[in-house]
Order: sequence, then C-alpha cells, then structure tokens
Amino acid sequence: MNMRAMSAVLAAGVMTYAVAASAADLEVTHWWTSGGEAAAVKELAKAFDATGNKWVDGAIAGSGGTARPIMISRITGGDPMGATQFNHGRQAEELVQAGLMRDFTDLAAKEKWKEIVRPSSLLDSCTIDGKIYCVPVNIHSWQWMWVSNQAFQKAGIPAPKNWNEFVAAEPALRKAGILPLALGGQAWQARGMFDVLLTSIAGKDVYNKVYVDKDKTVLEGPELGKVFAATADARRLSRGTNVQDWNQATNLVITGKAGAQIMGDWAQGEFQLAGQTAGKEYSCLPGLGLNELLTTGGDAFYFPLLKDEAKSKAQEQLASVILDPKTQVAFNLKKGSLPVRGDIDMGTANDCMKKGLAILAKPENVLTSGDQLVSPDTQKQLEDLFSEFFASDAMTPDAAQKRFAEIVSAGE
Repeated sequence: MNMRAMSAVLAAGVMTYAVAASAADLEVTHWWTSGGEAAAVKELAKAFDATGNKWVDGAIAGSGGTARPIMISRITGGDPMGATQFNHGRQAEELVQAGLMRDFTDLAAKEKWKEIVRPSSLLDSCTIDGKIYCVPVNIHSWQWMWVSNQAFQKAGIPAPKNWNEFVAAEPALRKAGILPLALGGQAWQARGMFDVLLTSIAGKDVYNKVYVDKDKTVLEGPELGKVFAATADARRLSRGTNVQDWNQATNLVITGKAGAQIMGDWAQGEFQLAGQTAGKEYSCLPGLGLNELLTTGGDAFYFPLLKDEAKSKAQEQLASVILDPKTQVAFNLKKGSLPVRGDIDMGTANDCMKKGLAILAKPENVLTSGDQLVSPDTQKQLEDLFSEFFASDAMTPDAAQKRFAEIVSAGE
C-alpha cells in the first residue's frame, strides 16, 4: 500500500469522536514503564484525551507478573479501575467468569472488529462463551535476537547470522570482556527464552505438539531434548548478567556490554529511544536466524464493570480509540509492536518491524502464543521451573525436561 492509499484508508477508516457530553476521568492501569513503553503510552493517552475525556495513568512498576495480582486484587476487592492491560490469553478468564468484566460484543459488532482485527486469534482470545470482553491493542512476537554490532566489532568477529554462529562466538566475546547473552533475573524472561528456543530449534510441529496436543512422546523425546540442551547453552552464555529488568538487559546490548539479547519485539522501543538504527548499531534475527516462525501474543485492554454512567461511556470511547487506525500506527511505532488492524500501512516502520510484518503476512509462519495455550497456573509453574534452571547449573537439561513434561501434561 502506497502513502496515497494509506491516506485514503485513514480518511475513510478513522473513527470520529464527538467530545463527550459528560466527560470523565478514566484510570488506566498497565505495566508499561520502560522508556520506550512510556513513550507509546503517551500516544494512547493523547488519542483518548482528544475525545474530551482524561486518561489517568495508573502505571505499575515491574513486570506483568508484579502488576497483574495488584490489578486483579483491586477488581475483586471492589476498587476497579476504568481499564486495565492484560496479555492476550487467559489472564482475565476468572474475572470474566465472575461477572466482573464488561462485555463489548455489541460495540465490536458495530465497529466490525472481526473484519479488521488480524490475526483472528487475537479477538478469539478476547472471546468467552461467544462474547467479546477485551480490545487487542498490538501484536508482539517473542522470537527475536537483538545483536550489538558494536560488541562484535570490539571482539573482532562478524556479527552472527543465526543462533549457532552466536553460540560459537562465545570465546571471542568473553576474551573481549563482553557478556555474550543478556538475560534479566525475572522468571518470565527465562521462560520466554525457552519458548523462543523451542520454536526456533524444534520448529512449528514440535511446538504445537508440546503446547496444543501435549503429546507425551514429544514432551519426553529427543527433539525437545535438543531444545533443553540449547537452553543449557543459553544458561552458560548469560551467566554474569546481574540485572533484573528486561530493559536493563536490553541496555547492555545498546551500550555494547553484551553481545545479544533474546527478547520480544518490544525491545525495539528501547533501541529507538536510544537513537539507534536497525542495521547500523544493532541487528535483529527473527526466529534466531534459524526459521521465520513468530508467535502472535501481545496486549489487550479489559474494562471492569462500573456503576458510573459517564465512566462507562468513556470506556466505550477508549475501546474505539484503541482500534482507530491513527492510534494503531502512532502507538505501535513507539512500542516496537505491530498493529492489530490488517488494513493500515506501516511504511514508516524500521527494518526489523518490516521483517516482522513480512513474516506475519505468511499464515504458515504464524504460531499462537504460549500464553494463549496454557492456563495462568501452568504459566506460573513453568516460570518457576526455568527460574530455578537458570539460577544454578545443578539442574541438568534431562531433569528440566522431565519436570517440563510433567507440568505441561498436567496443565489446562
């Protein structure tokens, strides 16, 4: 789509908003607190404030694992916010089943969400018993390795083109005083890295047999054994990181103190904020350079039921604003994620985002995120497993695989 066509889409597709007759302040909770994330949130707030309402920012420092229990406690405790971020998947399932979240089925039908949201699995994740309870805001994929070109220049070797070349570069990086692989200390980062290795090394069929079919033969078999061996390599390569937050690990790559980081495409926002350019100061390897498989996770907003009529109306307006074409472009360019609308042009996207768009344009390359395939309880058990595995060499890859198989087999 060229820029003239882009303008036509925006002119025809932008949802217009009359200034609210009874404008309201609406508290929105989320865990987007890194520099790049905060810049993206400002785009959402600006678009919502233009309706005459006011975005009251309720950022909660830390990861989703820190923020979600606080959000859930407030909703179940009778102190709901106006809107709250969750990831695509099953994180709000129990809140919906308890009758605490707002049903947006009618608005979705009016604005034709099913026609514009792509892939359809994102809206499927918002749907429980045929009713739509959330608004997808972006597409995030985990399967990326971010490489510091500066670090490899210092080490005197070419930047790797895939995971295998990266592993082979460890001695040269260590000799140059460079940490090979940056990995923050939070459990979700370790579990996410494993899933990236699973998709990139074992491929689509094995991934689906693990998380969709829960195939015991595959869970206990040699193909998954190769993934756990690679995870042990990642454990060794990341030894000595000594940071907690994901964006602190990203900063090690930005500053050339680490060779690379395996992290979702949200890391792009940090490189952009630092003034770095894809293909120049840093490189990106989707699928770790081994394949072109990406999962389609990301973020969505849920809306607790409110008794205040003006705030309820503001909730509807925020839901519409989130899917507005202009908002989708502005937010996702800052966030490093991809838009959930299939009818807008991202011509101003950087090289890495364009790689992601090209991959997602091929349905055979798209996988459902693990967050959408397993329950929150199973996710927590897996995070605990990989947190323990990365903390010490005491757990062997075979032992980790055995526990992994038990958790996934028993999970919902």
